[in-house]
Amino acid sequence: MATVIPMTKSVTGASANSLANMRLWQLISPSLPIGAYAYSQGLESAVEKGWVNNESEALEWISGILQFSLSTLDGPILLRFYQAWQTQNFQALEYWNQYLLASRESSELYLEDQQMGLALKRLLNELLGPENQQAIQDIQQLEQISAPSYSMLFTLAANHWKIPIADTIQGFLWSWCENQVAAGIKLIPLGQTAGQRILSKLLPIIEQSSHRALTISDDEIGALAPGFAIGCAHHEVQYSRLFRS
Repeated sequence: MATVIPMTKSVTGASANSLANMRLWQLISPSLPIGAYAYSQGLESAVEKGWVNNESEALEWISGILQFSLSTLDGPILLRFYQAWQTQNFQALEYWNQYLLASRESSELYLEDQQMGLALKRLLNELLGPENQQAIQDIQQLEQISAPSYSMLFTLAANHWKIPIADTIQGFLWSWCENQVAAGIKLIPLGQTAGQRILSKLLPIIEQSSHRALTISDDEIGALAPGFAIGCAHHEVQYSRLFRS
């Protein structure tokens, strides 16, 4: 006779946590059909101009943007989006959405945020409903918000899938880094093993950056990455390119 293992409270909690983890993996998967793979975020221009030529320079470029832009702008606003979804504070969602879009240094970054947000919105209509009526209502409420950003939709999914905010921010940062490494492998070019070495070295920086994002006050939110901004602006008019502008 088979032994029946009773479902204890701890096992139930572990199962719920595992489901949230798997939902996060789904949300940050490169196969998620939102078009993230189509953007290099200035890296293509940096390679074309000779700013990034090898593995060590790629690591320096990616980690610099991670520490001086994502951890001080995108990460803290992810936290505020997440909190606003929890309290259904659509005024705060609108405020931080406009703040984030206004902080984009080039039209390329500005449009990318909106295009990926629109793609994720269409996808979440399928993934979150129709059984989740609250999620459907939240998506409908986005009609009141002008140009919903990718980050806003990312936190909408994380909130409904009960992904903890710290994991949400780490997953977001990891996904961005993975996309940048994938772009670098094609552009420099680098080998797949070199790409994995870069990702391994980025892991502690991702952890530090996510912790920093959770502690920044409202008046500290912002980014200072002029080389990144110049690279994105140059990419808009680059004659020959692999990645979308």
